[in-house]
Formats: sequence, C-alpha cells, structure tokens
Amino acid sequence: MAVLHILVGTTSGNTEFLADTISDELIEKGFETELHYEPELEALPTSEPWLVLLSSHGAGDYADSMLDFYDEITAPQTPDLSDLNYAVIAIGESSYDTFCKAGRHCDERLQELGGTRMLERLEIDMLQDDPEQKASQWIPSMADVLKAL
Repeated sequence: MAVLHILVGTTSGNTEFLADTISDELIEKGFETELHYEPELEALPTSEPWLVLLSSHGAGDYADSMLDFYDEITAPQTPDLSDLNYAVIAIGESSYDTFCKAGRHCDERLQELGGTRMLERLEIDMLQDDPEQKASQWIPSMADVLKAL
C-alpha cells in the first residue's frame, strides 16, 4: 500500500494539529502516512497520494509553511503532475470573502498541472465547524479511495 503524504499549510498551528489527528486516524485504519510540515515539491513523490491541508491566511494567502510550495507550483517550469492522486482540505473563516481561497487555489492548480483529485475538496469553517469532527466524518471516504489505489 502506498504512503499517504500529508502536506500541512499552517500559520497558527491549528492545521498542524488537525493533520496530526487525521494521520493518527488513518494509521489506526491501517494506512501509512508521512507528514510534511514545510513541503517541497521536488521532495514529494507524485507516484504516491497526497492529502493537502491548507489554511488561508491574511487576504486568502497560503499559510506560512506552504509559501515555498506555492512558489514551486506556480513557477513557469513546474513539472507535470499527471501521476499524482490528491485530495485537499481547505481551512478558513467564512467571515472573510477569501474563505478557503488558498485551498481552493491549490486544488485548482494541482488539477491544472495534471493531478487527479481523489475526492471533492473538504472545506472547514473555523467559525462554525468542529474541524476534527468534520474531518473524522470525511476520513471513511478517504480510506475507501486509498484502498482502491
């Protein structure tokens, strides 16, 4: 079974906590995960699936720990990602008009680069949702998709 690479985009640490929780739940279900707190595109295998957890910061910008990754996926010489299977959990606050903008952008950009979205993007509203509960409800679908790879 392939390793699930969990890319973590956080500024305040909330997304890191959520990524750790999701990783633990998937490990309990028999999956192997690897967390990347400051992911670098060239170090990530595109032959294994990715789960991107990305919070929006400021005016919809990528969280601090993903700024280099943003530069890499938007650079003119970005590699083809047609071997990649990925999913995105976008995190934000609905009081902002840029709600989940970074996660939405990342999802769209990975598709533009040839990646295949495994599941519809999960959007978590930090003002209304319990992030761990919402992610826990989503994990069985993720587990089913990973088993099928």
